[in-house]
Amino acid sequence: MKPKQNVLLLALVGATIFSLNSKDVIARDGIASVYSTREQGSQTASGLKLKDNALTAAHRTLPFGSKVRVTNTKNGRSVVVTITDRGPFVHGRIIDLTPAAARAIGFNGLAKVSVQTGG
Repeated sequence: MKPKQNVLLLALVGATIFSLNSKDVIARDGIASVYSTREQGSQTASGLKLKDNALTAAHRTLPFGSKVRVTNTKNGRSVVVTITDRGPFVHGRIIDLTPAAARAIGFNGLAKVSVQTGG
């Protein structure tokens, strides 16, 4: 009788998976956008309600509840936001911010930012 072999196959398309220790710091530069205010009160992927005045954001892969520092590279202003949703789903963008978070770093629409996790 042959022993059973278990095979685990993991396929990733366009995603990065990494674990963060308290000492790990990862930074990535890219374009940030602002959540549509028309979705105010709708449910995020984490189950929380979207609130324009909250300092929250959407990211494609970071775990819900992660705190990240987003810095506007044009003016140097930064804000710490909590990841509560998935997105952005537009090519070239790395994070979606609520209107309050975008105002905190001085932009409305799109901006070049640095997103820092960990630390």
